[in-house]
Amino acid sequence: MKRILVTGSNGLLGQKITEKVLDEGRVELIATSKGQNRYPVKEGYLYAEMDILNPEQVKAVIEKYRPDAVIHTAAMTNVDACEANKTLCRRLNVDAVATLLYICEEKNIQLIYLSTDFVFDGLNGPYKEEDPVSPVSYYGESKVMAEALIKKSKASYAILRTILVYGISNDMSRSNIVLWAKEALEKASPINVVNDQWRMPTLAEDLAEACLLAVEQGAGGIYHISGKDYMSIVDLVRKVADYWKLDHSFINEISSSSLNQTAKRPVKTGFVLDKAIKDLGYNPHSFEEGLLILEQQMDKAN
Repeated sequence: MKRILVTGSNGLLGQKITEKVLDEGRVELIATSKGQNRYPVKEGYLYAEMDILNPEQVKAVIEKYRPDAVIHTAAMTNVDACEANKTLCRRLNVDAVATLLYICEEKNIQLIYLSTDFVFDGLNGPYKEEDPVSPVSYYGESKVMAEALIKKSKASYAILRTILVYGISNDMSRSNIVLWAKEALEKASPINVVNDQWRMPTLAEDLAEACLLAVEQGAGGIYHISGKDYMSIVDLVRKVADYWKLDHSFINEISSSSLNQTAKRPVKTGFVLDKAIKDLGYNPHSFEEGLLILEQQMDKAN
């Protein structure tokens, strides 16, 4: 059984990987994050505090636990915050990857790196793995820089790019579009939603499964991992409203340009999933199935 170390285990994806390992027992897990463990179940895996900006601590933790693979989920993902604070973004999204890469090379550890559809400009989506990257934001640029470091290294690696991850976890530090839309519409709060961007939203459980598949199969190279349904962001929010029988009239359609966001967003991303389906056996849920899973988890939590 392989031993994996996960960075950013307090985040949504990190918690979903922990949940999967506890349910299915396919690998040994060392969960790591900055600060204390926020996952409610504390048995069945090991937890170590690890700040990815502290190279000595990262090296000490990895040397202590000697994993076969590192799944690197920790990152700065707030696109506008990355644009506003490029120095911090670079430290978290590029320098921390360089630290991990050096250790993974030295110790012969597989690195599973989480990347994004924002490496593309959004003019020609949906994208295949080999399509040229051309980011329109510093967040996207930081991910391109990290990908370039990984490709140049001697470490064995898999880069998993993903899109608009949604789901629910314990003590969440950030919301996501599905929860935001549901909560606002339940309160009958008007929301502004862009009608000129297209995505393929990804259920966090599907992404967690792809990470484990990549480890188990010793996958190499780049894989596109997302949901299977392609839609505009306003359609996504309408589907959320339909699923929970909420009033559409509170959804205000707007154009991206009217938001005055710090960072530019790609217009049409989306992925061609054929490679992940064929090579990894990846089989994502439909968006409606994802909402059902979310609903069941919310019912259980209440």
